[in-house]
Parts: sequence; structure tokens; C-alpha cells
Amino acid sequence: MAATSTLSSDLQTTSGVERDSEPGLDAEVLREGAKTGLINALNSVNGAKTLVLDPSLAGPLGLVTEVALLKHHGVDKMFWLEPGPLTSTTTNVVYLCRPLIKYVKVIADQIKKHAKDSLKHRYTLLLVPRTSTLVARILEEEGVLGDVSISSYNLQFIPIAEDVISLEYDDAFKELWVDGDESIIYNAALALDVVQKVYGQFPRIIGKGDYASKLATLLTKPLPNQSLTAVNPATPTAPFDSLIILDRHVDMITPLLTQLTYEGLIDEVIGIRNSHVELPVSLLNPPPPNQPPSQPSTSAPSTSIIGEKTKKHVLSASTDPLFAELRDLNFSSVGKRLNRAAHRLDEEYKRRQQATTVAQLRDFVGKLGGLQSEHQALRLHTGLSEILLPHTKADLFNKSLEIQQNLLASYEPSAQVTAIEEMIAQGADMQTVARLLCLASITTGGIKARVLEGVKREFLQAYGYDLLPFLLSLASPPLSVLLPNPLPPSTPPTVTAAKLPFNTVRKSLRLLIDDNPEALEEVENDISFVYSGYAPISVRLVQCVAQKNGVISNPAVDKATDRTTNQNASANSVNQGDADGKGKSVASKKLYAHPIVGWKGFEDILGALPGKTFDIPRKTNSSTGPSAGIPQASLPMRVQEPTTTTVVFFLGGCTYTEIAALRWVNRQHRGRRFLIATTGIVSGASLIKSLAGSGKRSQDPAV
Repeated sequence: MAATSTLSSDLQTTSGVERDSEPGLDAEVLREGAKTGLINALNSVNGAKTLVLDPSLAGPLGLVTEVALLKHHGVDKMFWLEPGPLTSTTTNVVYLCRPLIKYVKVIADQIKKHAKDSLKHRYTLLLVPRTSTLVARILEEEGVLGDVSISSYNLQFIPIAEDVISLEYDDAFKELWVDGDESIIYNAALALDVVQKVYGQFPRIIGKGDYASKLATLLTKPLPNQSLTAVNPATPTAPFDSLIILDRHVDMITPLLTQLTYEGLIDEVIGIRNSHVELPVSLLNPPPPNQPPSQPSTSAPSTSIIGEKTKKHVLSASTDPLFAELRDLNFSSVGKRLNRAAHRLDEEYKRRQQATTVAQLRDFVGKLGGLQSEHQALRLHTGLSEILLPHTKADLFNKSLEIQQNLLASYEPSAQVTAIEEMIAQGADMQTVARLLCLASITTGGIKARVLEGVKREFLQAYGYDLLPFLLSLASPPLSVLLPNPLPPSTPPTVTAAKLPFNTVRKSLRLLIDDNPEALEEVENDISFVYSGYAPISVRLVQCVAQKNGVISNPAVDKATDRTTNQNASANSVNQGDADGKGKSVASKKLYAHPIVGWKGFEDILGALPGKTFDIPRKTNSSTGPSAGIPQASLPMRVQEPTTTTVVFFLGGCTYTEIAALRWVNRQHRGRRFLIATTGIVSGASLIKSLAGSGKRSQDPAV
């Protein structure tokens, strides 16, 4: 568990991508708080100790601490929390886990087996993120409650990028929409409450979705006081102007689509877990010193991770500036950016040959360390791109993209279902087929009942009848993403109300862009560049609140048009003798973001989307900034006011493409920054994988 390096809040690159240099919140305060909280919890147990760890916590803990720090605070040995005997040579045994019944029973079983040993142990149970009375009841039933000291380790939001914080909880979506377990809503409320205590109160809570509404209601009520000894309240340079909460179920289309940004495609093909990715060791080894970078290959590469030894690597923009340039690009633009970086490095190395004086040689040697780091980063991302490229050229991959684009455009829906059946026969993987079937159902209002039954039969024959509970969960409320059309008479009204009027939403929110997709990928004049012409509903909803003109038109194109107009006006002014520069273009500067005024202007389309719509203005106790205590809607956002922060929280997870789109929105205006918060990072593959294991869900409820 290696801790990531400190993330910088503002990253400047030479890529030509416009970066926002306005100050934002220092999310590192949350990481330091999580680290200090863990140290305090371990120090509460005196002496050497054996740490027994919930495997699902290894990744999140790796983002806030490292093994060396644990050993420094008394951890002698570490074991996974799993069934079977536990061999501990220390008197103290510390269990660190989430409050799941399966873990509590394993702990009880190990304690009872230790009762026969000559060495008497003292047991401490640290529950993440909070204690539960049901845990105590189970331990009491097992007869071991008196042997265990129960407390909590309040692990909540972890920064995974300079503008992204996550609870890193992978099962939030399944627990909410399949298991009916709403524990994550309360845990999210506690985490957001800590954010308020650290940075200041949310003056307004806006959002969409039934579970999102429950979370907002919780945030308006007093919550239990949590220990902030590990998190020192800070004076933010960018106080909050609002919290936007989006229910994942409001936009199920976005995670079902194939992500086309660089970071999103890495997640699709290789998989990113807790900001780490498994890569071939050959890619991570440093290149020979002083070797100039080779040009990225444009032909089909032979690089593969199959059969090659791999190693975990953290993808961090703070330690890898080239990744900061590439992560949000449409993959079609990555090759050009890599070539540009390679040419720039090549020119730097050539200057070594041109150095003739001692001063020039000294200057080159001073730059050499940085050049070698850039060279290694270029080598890494060139190799990563070569791993991804064969997947993007595969027939099934492109067939899947074609079906997705046709479904989004409502082009011959029945033909697309037939194409999905053909993919089953061609051996496409289960996750891809399941995503396409759900996408077809959502975008068309359901698949014809007779056709759907046939596809389900073929699906089970191809991938196994043990997936029958998975298909049933897709059709069951509240998930209801794979439905027949028309719905049977016995269908609950909640299912009918949850159906998405996709054609209406597509037109009202301008989800499909008719411009040349290649131009969209290169120019990035709308959030739709992340899907080569399709704008995620979730980010459009954020724009409805924070960038209303972006829903109606392309602000980047409008700004470019204004700039051209002003430049022409400036030239005319100069021709007319205006030599003092008064005709200078004002469009070259970003406009200030408009104030948050809720869903005003989009009430009708919000009513068509499933789930509750809410807008809760609140009285703020924050004394930071001139707008303290005044409802945000009544304040114009003026130049003299400080930059504010809008928190966008995804309940049920968000994708890397949504993060990339929100960063694009963030770059369009001055005066507002986005802090993206989520229960975890998801993709279509991870959601399907989680749901496919739902047949065992009754055995693993959270308590």
C-alpha cells in the first residue's frame, strides 16, 4: 500500500490545454486527516499489534498511508480478514473492516478459536466508517462481545486528484439499487458534513433523484458530532456556493457507454482501482540515461500485458505532468499530443550537441533530471497507448460503438437488438452485451417482449444459467434497466414512472451534437467530446445549474466567434486611428460564471426525468467572503468577489468521462471551480460485474 504523492491544486502544462489558475480548496487536508485518524486509532492500542485488514480497504488505505508508517506505530504483522485460523504472536489484535455481517462472524470465530491458546489476546475492532449496534448484537450472540473493544475509524473522502474526492466504496450502486441497503446515504451525509466542518457550509443544496433527495434531507438535519481532531478546519480560498447532488440512476446511459477519453479507456481496457493500474514491468523501468525519446508508433503495436509480469503504478497528475495533459483528451487526440511531446523533448536533447560553452553545458546538466523524468513519462504513456490501440481497432469494439451511436440517435432500434444478438454469437464478452442490452432498453423505452425473451435465452445459453438472478435484478425495481415493451399489466407504477423519455431529453438537453465528430474530438468545444458527439446527461444537468448557456449552445464556439468579432473591431479601430489599444479584444478573457439560481429555466425537462427534483437554499454560518449569510441566488457574481467552489456529488459513482467533461466546464469561466465528489469511480464493466454477483447479496448485507 504505497501512498500517493501530494497533489497540486493547480497544474500548469505546456500542452496548450487551458488550465484554470484560480485558487481552489486544498483537498489534501482530507488526506492528512484520514492519515492522522488512522495513527490515532492505532496508538489507542498500546504495544505491538497484529493488524487484520478487510481486503476491500487495502486500496483506499493505500491512498492515505503506507506500510512503513503502520509499522512505525506498532503494527508487527498484517493479515487479510478471511475465514480460517489466525496466527498472532502479539497480545494485541486489531481488526480493521467495514461493518459487514460476514466479517463480524469471521472475527467471532477467530476469537473463539484463540480461547484455547495459552497466549491471551486483547481484541480491538475498528469499524469503517462508523460503529453499528447490530455488530455488537452479533458479537453478543456469538458470546465474544466482552472480549472485544469496538470503536470506529472515520475514513471518508479521499483525494484521488486535485479536484476529485471519493469515498472509494465500490458497492454503493449495487447496495442501493439492488439490495435496497441505504447505509451509504447516511455514510455520505456524514462525509459531506465533515467537508462542511472543514471548509464551510453549503449555502444551497440542489439535485435530482430519489436517493439524492434523501441525502439532501439528511444534510439539512443535525448529524452526530464526529471527531475533527484529525482534520483541522481550514479557511478556504474558494468558499462553497452550492452542493449539487446527482443520483446515478437519473443517468444510467452514461456509464453504459464505452468511455473514449484516455483515462476512461484505460479504465475500460485495463482497469483502474484506487488510482492504481497494473502495467507491464518493462513499461515502468526507467530508460537508459541520456537516450533521446523515440517517436510514438502510428502502426498497430504488438505491446501486450498478457503473460508479462505486471506491477501496480499510480496514475497521478501531480507526479506526471504528461498524464495531466492526456487524461481528459479523446483518445483520438492522444497520438498527436504524444508526438508533440516527443518532438519537444527531441529538440531539448539536440541542444546538448549545440552546447559549446561551460555555461551552456551547466544549463543543460541542470535540466537533465527533468528531461529524463519527462522521457520516462513519454515512454510510459506511449506504451500505454500501444496497449489500448489494438482494442480500439478490434471488430467487436467498433461494432459495439456503432450500436451505441445508433441507439443514441434512435436509428433502427430493432436492427440494433439484432446486432447485439450477433455479438453474442461472435463471442463478445458478457459485460459488453449486458451493457448494450440495457442501453437499448433505456433509449427505446423497452425491448419488444418476444424479442427480449429470445435474447435473454441466448444470453443464458452463452454465458451460463447462473446469471439468471443477474437478469432478474436488471428488470426489477428500483433498477429497472432491462424492460419489455409494452410493460405487463402487473408492473408496479414506480417502474412506469422511472422510464426515461429519451427522445425528449435528447432534444431538450442537446445531448447529440451534429458537428463533425472528429472536429469535436480535436477542438473540444462542448462536453460531448468525451463520447465523440454525445453529451452525458449528468453533466448537462450540472450545466443547467452552473453554466446555463452551455446547455443551449457551445460556449467555446460562441467565445471564439466573439473573439473574432472583437479582433475585427479592434483592427477597424486601429485603422481609424485608435492606436492606444482601446479596441483590444475583451473576449480573450474568460467571462465570470453566473450566480447559482437553481433549475430556473429547465423545470419542464427536469420534470420529465425520473426521480425527485430539489433546491434547498440554506442560511450559512460561514464568515468567509462578502456573501456570508446571504442567499446565493440574490448575489451577482462580480469581479471583486472571491472564487467560489461548487461541489458536485455523484451518489452511486461517476465515470472518468464525467470528470473530464466537468473539467471542461470548469475551464470555461472564471470565478467558480468544481470539486467533484463521489461514492466511487465506476464504469459500465464495474457496474455489470458488481450486479452480476447480486445472487449472493443476501449473504453480505451491511450492518
